[in-house]
Amino acid sequence: MNRLTDSTASVSLSNMANTRLLLTKMMLNDGGEEELVLRSYEKDGLKMVIFYLMVVLSLGLVLLLIYWKPELECYLKKRRCALYKAEVVMIKDHYGHASVVKVDYIFLDDVSTAEGYNRHVYHDAPVDVDDTTVLVTGDSPTIRYFDFQQIRYIWDAQQYTFRKLEDLSSGTRCATIHDEFPGLSASTQAHKRLLHGLNSIVIEVKSYWRLFIEEVLNPFYIFQVCSIILWAFDEYYYYASCIFLISLISISVSLYETKRQSQTLSDMVGSLETNISVCRGGQEFEEIPNQNLVPGDLIAIPPHGCVMMCDAVLVAGTCIVNESMLTGESVPVTKTPLSHQEDEEVYTPENHKRHTLFAGTHVVQTRYYGQAKVLAVVVRTGFNTAKGELVRAILYPKPLGFKFYQDAMRFILFLAVVASLGMIYSIIIETQMGAYPGKIVLRVLDIITIVVPPALPAAMTVGTVYAQNRLKKAGIFCISPPRINFCGRINTFCFDKTGTLTEDGLDMWGVVPAQNQCFQEPIRKLPELPRSQILVCMATCHSLTLIDGELMGDPLDLIMFNSLNWSLEEPGQDNTKYDTLMPTIVKPSDKDSFISDEVPFEVGIVRQFTFSSSMQRMSVITRTLGHNHMEIYSKGAPEKIASLCNPETVPENFQPVLHTYTVQGLRVIALAYRPLEAKVNWHQVQRISRDKVECNLTFLGLLVMQNQLKPETTPVIRTLLEAKLRTVMVTGDMIQTAVSVSRNCGMVQPRDKVVIVNAHPPDKQQTARIEWEYAELPTDIDIVSEQDTDIDSDAGQDSNASSPLLSPGSESRMTAVKGYRTVNVSDEGPRHHLAITGKSFAVITAHFPEMLEKICTKGTVFARMSPEQKCQLIQNLQKLDYIVGMCGDGANDCEALKAAHAGISLSEAEASVAAPFTSRISNIECVVTAMREGRAALVTSFGCFKYMALYSFIQFVSVLILYTFGANLSDFEFLYIDLVITTTIAVLMGYTGPYHKLVRKKPPGSLVKVSNLLSIIMQVLLVGGMQVSAYFYLRSQSWYEEPPPSKDLENVQSWESTVIFLVSSYMYISVAFCFSKGPPFRKPIYTNYPFLISMMFLFGFSTFLLLLPLPEIEHFLEMKELHEKSITFRLYLFGFAVAFAIMSSFMEYMIVDSSMLKPCYKAIKKRGPQNRYKVVENEIKNSDWPPVGQVTFPTTNAIHVSDIHVEMNSQSAIH
Repeated sequence: MNRLTDSTASVSLSNMANTRLLLTKMMLNDGGEEELVLRSYEKDGLKMVIFYLMVVLSLGLVLLLIYWKPELECYLKKRRCALYKAEVVMIKDHYGHASVVKVDYIFLDDVSTAEGYNRHVYHDAPVDVDDTTVLVTGDSPTIRYFDFQQIRYIWDAQQYTFRKLEDLSSGTRCATIHDEFPGLSASTQAHKRLLHGLNSIVIEVKSYWRLFIEEVLNPFYIFQVCSIILWAFDEYYYYASCIFLISLISISVSLYETKRQSQTLSDMVGSLETNISVCRGGQEFEEIPNQNLVPGDLIAIPPHGCVMMCDAVLVAGTCIVNESMLTGESVPVTKTPLSHQEDEEVYTPENHKRHTLFAGTHVVQTRYYGQAKVLAVVVRTGFNTAKGELVRAILYPKPLGFKFYQDAMRFILFLAVVASLGMIYSIIIETQMGAYPGKIVLRVLDIITIVVPPALPAAMTVGTVYAQNRLKKAGIFCISPPRINFCGRINTFCFDKTGTLTEDGLDMWGVVPAQNQCFQEPIRKLPELPRSQILVCMATCHSLTLIDGELMGDPLDLIMFNSLNWSLEEPGQDNTKYDTLMPTIVKPSDKDSFISDEVPFEVGIVRQFTFSSSMQRMSVITRTLGHNHMEIYSKGAPEKIASLCNPETVPENFQPVLHTYTVQGLRVIALAYRPLEAKVNWHQVQRISRDKVECNLTFLGLLVMQNQLKPETTPVIRTLLEAKLRTVMVTGDMIQTAVSVSRNCGMVQPRDKVVIVNAHPPDKQQTARIEWEYAELPTDIDIVSEQDTDIDSDAGQDSNASSPLLSPGSESRMTAVKGYRTVNVSDEGPRHHLAITGKSFAVITAHFPEMLEKICTKGTVFARMSPEQKCQLIQNLQKLDYIVGMCGDGANDCEALKAAHAGISLSEAEASVAAPFTSRISNIECVVTAMREGRAALVTSFGCFKYMALYSFIQFVSVLILYTFGANLSDFEFLYIDLVITTTIAVLMGYTGPYHKLVRKKPPGSLVKVSNLLSIIMQVLLVGGMQVSAYFYLRSQSWYEEPPPSKDLENVQSWESTVIFLVSSYMYISVAFCFSKGPPFRKPIYTNYPFLISMMFLFGFSTFLLLLPLPEIEHFLEMKELHEKSITFRLYLFGFAVAFAIMSSFMEYMIVDSSMLKPCYKAIKKRGPQNRYKVVENEIKNSDWPPVGQVTFPTTNAIHVSDIHVEMNSQSAIH
């Protein structure tokens, strides 16, 4: 029985293996935005023969189609096959875009490198599909792989699948990094380099010739080339030559800009080729080029610093790093070695970033206590590094999905349908006239070039180009121009708090010592602090360092240390600190006052446990001169520090006192310490686990700082609220502080109520639950008012003290209401705002997913949010159909800045890969600037698109009327219309600047909006009516004679073509004026001087052609002798032009934009699908939500979450 069972199982496993081996399709990175679907193909001889016949018969058109649609290559030339035999793979990404990638081979002399490093032996496919054993093909093992978007995927011959090539950043224990990478031999490194490729981030800067070929093969230019050939066959030589010249200039400008931007990006992310010292085992080091590094190399960081070319984790020594290239934050960061207490953890660059040196960052200094080198193990190289991922996001951006561009493509297809109708009409008319077949074909094809204007894509980008240049002049740099249009549609803007809404620096408020489980009176003058543990804690618990004689580090640490009037000394010069054993020393500047028994009061910092956002604290181990033991000092989030302290040392009124300060918007940090046993020596301290010493601490007190709003913050928030834009605060600070700042800056109005959402994960006693409580009670207001008075009086005594965050303001439109500085934006009733912490956000995501939409819709304050949670919040808002902007200034915001529709990084750098926009303006005024420019660019794009559409329809109507009588416009008449009028207008129309303020009205986001369609339809009908009227007026003249039919359709010098040309030339100018709308999104048209002057010139010249025609000009344009006809006839034609201009303007401004039609627009709009957030808002509005004072439990038995509530004591809100 057992044998049978074993045999059955063996057969089952064998069948499963064979099934997987024969798969022709698989999925990679399942479930995420990087999800890929692979289909495998190999050559097919018969298909290849048929394909080349198709190429010959189509004169190469098939090759062009493959260039535009790469997946056609697989369908036309290859056949499906098993993955293990694939020669190429067709890859479809998460957004449906297809690519065809070749499968290559790596030949290794020894595959042990791949085996040891990647956990599997990557050989070629087995020769016998019935044998599940991995066999080696040929004399040497081979690895099959393909590269897609700079990421390498290799064939796993044991699992019969492709998978992403691994490095040390995934699935590697910290102990493995310490123990198994003492340095790679040269041969091992060479094998790994074959597998991983060179360690370089190279952005290819293509040659002008290659760019030219790629540009010419663009569908737009292919259409241009075909049009030029068509016009040449139709003997429009001048017109074809001019269009060719214009296209050549356009291509040249495009090539120059493309190469310049590519070169700029390459220079920004590239690094100089330098050498680095690599360990070959033991104490043997060798200098090799940086590009030869591979994961697993042990490198020595130069004492004078360097620019990192890879991601590496420190295993010995300390580094001071400037990470502004990646984060936009120029504050130096201290990197410490990966400690042994983390050996059981799995290493990830995100969780261990305080130990990781990232590619692109600048190591300012290296330090090591002892005669040794600063060592780091390479974990990622090339495009797999953190810098490489950001560069890949630029090179391969996710589709923006802007409805405007989708509608534009649909409208072009609609124009193609219109062109086909015109072609049918033309064929019928010209056939009845007995025209030559060749001429009929030329005329029919010419209609396509008229109805679908080749310049349409270029005209749509004009507004964006002008906006980008204006933003650059304003100190805002954009590396993704399409995002500018998104700025015009933003309806929700998220802000980081510290450094964005508030000042970068903090002002010291004072210290609240704790003793005998009671808080003492606050001490405001810190230099007068008595010699005590709280003083030593403030003097030592930081990550400050001296760089070129200047104290550098976190702004909070700088404020804290400088307020004590102490000094910091580091032994040796900057470039020799790495090989010294002496610790950093801190001591009072006034030495005489700190001498006891002739022993100076000096404290040495023996070891640092750097700040971690996940741990919410930092610690140092110190030794005071003359003491026989060491001490640990910690500072961090009050609730975290209190949890690490002996409960007997934490004051009983800890929460109420903490609430008293945080509700004012003050920054509060808790301090604690513990003496270590005397037997603990220096070597033990260097290896001890932080969780073994960060416990059973003694609570010392609270450090209180003021975090003032930037002066520009409140006016900007007021501007956004007045424009009906939602504002959200996303911060890592305490929730009470964040709520207070939100009230002070105006995000939360004085009459509004803030509800704190406290979500608790399940425990042994009960399931997960949500508690809803008000953030402030009436007592809080009294506290704020009293504290304001106290702070103001103290500030008057201390000239160095800054004004409090909540002091009553005297600015216009700002009043002191209930102790808060507030902004009066509207007279709406009080609203509920939700405030939630990152911990609660995680619980709700995991246990209350159905509540997440409501939380994101009503949430205004998101506190204690990690970088990953900030990104998740942005993505959740986008799922609710919000157009989301994000503004931040530091490393914690990078992921959110990249995820937002428009992310703005406040940075002194000219450009950073941290966000699509980088602002050198260090306040949020850049948000309003970007949104104003975005609205102007979007409206300009709409205007240009509508103008180009009307230009096509005007000319379409003209040629259909003329084709009816076998006539057409002359070569130079086409040139005057297309080049002199249309090109000038299209280029200058977008030069109008943005309106000076944001208004509540939002610019349209769709071309198929009812008002846009109504505008275009009415204008087209008016164009047709006026041109037909002008034609009939011509026929009514006594001297008019209908021209005889012409089989060659070359009748260009006729009264029909002359009249239609003159009347239509005014139409191009009139519709340009109608579609160049000014306020409320752009400045008035008269501020665009180039455009206004050109319009006046074009109108004047067209009038000159009509009323005062010169025989020479008539002959040049191939017009009839208009000067011989009466002035009355010409004035009537001029009347048609003026009437069209008046009626066109009336329809656009008085009918389409009429307030009477707005209810109709809204009624039609409501029939369409609503944005998800509006649906959620309506659900909340029609229900008693949020359930304040109640407890919500997870849904069970299909009962809605909001129906399961338990009343709770509202007085707990202050706790």
